[in-house]
Amino acid sequence: MKKVIFTVLFMALALGSCQEKKAALQTFDPAFTHTVYFWLNEPNNDAHRLKFETSLKKFLSASKYTKTNFIGTPPKAVRAAVDDSFTYTLIVTFESAEAQEGYQEEEVHLEFIEECKSLWKKVVVYDAIGI
Repeated sequence: MKKVIFTVLFMALALGSCQEKKAALQTFDPAFTHTVYFWLNEPNNDAHRLKFETSLKKFLSASKYTKTNFIGTPPKAVRAAVDDSFTYTLIVTFESAEAQEGYQEEEVHLEFIEECKSLWKKVVVYDAIGI
């Protein structure tokens, strides 16, 4: 009997975990994504990385246009097709192309650029509309 109860509880927990993951995935808005890759001038400079991360997080927390966001660093590439040369990536979602346009002119976005533009040597942006 204890085995049955344990099995039922385990399955209930597993199902609940799957539903939480599904709910989290549903918060991602595929209407419009804005993916940015940054190459810092001095990628191994801890002070520069801290300044960049702090400014970026401050900006994203204050943005009134972004729906979801992801900040990442590249893992070590194990396949030739994987580009791990960048220092940071930012993926932001918007409910529309118009919201993304508002974000471009948003004061907190412009402040982030002003605060950090001296830290990077290259920025590449990919925008996409969901299908």
